[in-house]
Amino acid sequence: MTGATGVVGRRVIPSLIEAGHYVTAVVRSAAKRRRLGDLGVNPVDVDLFDVPMVRRAVAGHETVINLATRIPPSSRAFLPRAWRENSRIRRVASANLASAAIVAGVERFIQESFAPIYGDGGDSWLDETAPVRPARYNAAVLNAETAAARIAESGQIGVVLRFALFYGPDSGYTRDMIRYVRKGWAPAFGSPAGFLSSISHDDAASAVIAALGVPTGICNVADDEPLRRRQYYDSLAAALGVPPPGFPPVWLARVFGSLGETLARSQRISNRKLRRESGWKPSIPRVQEGWPRILKELES
Repeated sequence: MTGATGVVGRRVIPSLIEAGHYVTAVVRSAAKRRRLGDLGVNPVDVDLFDVPMVRRAVAGHETVINLATRIPPSSRAFLPRAWRENSRIRRVASANLASAAIVAGVERFIQESFAPIYGDGGDSWLDETAPVRPARYNAAVLNAETAAARIAESGQIGVVLRFALFYGPDSGYTRDMIRYVRKGWAPAFGSPAGFLSSISHDDAASAVIAALGVPTGICNVADDEPLRRRQYYDSLAAALGVPPPGFPPVWLARVFGSLGETLARSQRISNRKLRRESGWKPSIPRVQEGWPRILKELES
């Protein structure tokens, strides 16, 4: 498993261990290797861009879960080249892992992906057949999905999980959002009437576990009920006990290039396929129910 110490990966690990799986996790830090070792994980130091090293690490395993990313902090997200390393991981590391999985005869390959690559859907529901329109900064998402498709073409099971926007107490983006709303502003692009789809870190992790039992294909991972941006940020303000925030002008999205344009889209993303094929359902069906939990965890 890659991305084992990320916001989703570190929630997936205990569930895998509890279910009796033998887990090998790619971890570069010595301190993190010690922590995972204490949990019963086999931690390994692997350069995901080194093909022979990746093949040695994958050999002998039944499943590969690739959650590796390098998401820049919100303070740098709009800077030139901020997403370069993340794109390299999705483009090169995912391909290396898929090639190694094919050679090793791995039974199942689970690849993280990004649901907001869908185009603007207005008020319509967006399922896995909806057209995608990646922007410059996230175009490598399709490279990562191609890695899983190669697994399927080889007769193994390749699953792509298109995650909606994450939120959780250990997310810098969530903490920044809370700070802005406290100050009276919604850190949002696009129309307040547009839809925003999200998923909590805990529910994203449980979706990864559910993907161990689904057939080849792409599955969206999102809340049951995406909200319009106005509802989304007003619900956070209500949980914080502050007035509803103001929204920046719609035209501001254009100033922030491809990232601003992507975040301005209305995306009402459906999770029905994953629910149908695995029985998975989010423990937090709507973000209104999630905010109080997040705030309580942050306070503690």
